Amino acid sequence: MKIFPAIDLKDGKAVRLFQGDYNQMTVYSENPVEVAGDFKNKGASNLHLVDLDGAKDGKLVNFDTIKKIVSDVDLFVEVGGGIRDEQRILQYLELGTGRVILGTIAVKDFGFLCDMVKKYGDKIAVGVDVKDEYVAINGWKEVTGIKGMDFCRKLQSAGVKTVIYTDISKDGALKGTNLEAYDKLSEIKGLDIIASGGISFENEISQLRNKGIYGAILGKALYSGMLDLRRAIELAY
Repeated sequence: MKIFPAIDLKDGKAVRLFQGDYNQMTVYSENPVEVAGDFKNKGASNLHLVDLDGAKDGKLVNFDTIKKIVSDVDLFVEVGGGIRDEQRILQYLELGTGRVILGTIAVKDFGFLCDMVKKYGDKIAVGVDVKDEYVAINGWKEVTGIKGMDFCRKLQSAGVKTVIYTDISKDGALKGTNLEAYDKLSEIKGLDIIASGGISFENEISQLRNKGIYGAILGKALYSGMLDLRRAIELAY
């Protein structure tokens, strides 16, 4: 299983939100490039980047920071946050990011998603953010009538290779992740599932690995010291 340490970007800084709430934000570093370098030094091969400004209002506030991380730190980078058109996809792929994550647009315009998957293949991932089993969009503010599990099956049928599945209620709470959901998701053959949201304990990493989950995103648990990145990477193998 692959470990993806996470950097959430707001105004060029590395921050963490609690359950996606911009009013409950902690700034962890003024220099996200240094944070990425530290992850690399601790054994990371992958990085999960989220442009919170892009997710909120679609603006490319953090583009230069993302560019510097990709160019200066040798990691496989996946990036998400406000990617809602092909131009933005191309901008990120041309930087050298390995994968771009579509969220709201994948729900609102499934035809567009299918077109992008046909064009860019496994460089397109989908972020499925779930609240009480239903998909949430627009920065988690709007809950749809689409069940998360059903949507993941639909994505697999459409040729999507990678899904980042987040249980919003667990995100940033440091109380554990939704292992039951990943039990069900592991049954969808041909879909690489990246677990996200609330992973806080070493035994969760082992359990996710044993379920055959492709990857795990670690955020607040790393920044708070609850999890050690080197140890997490060891447990994932």
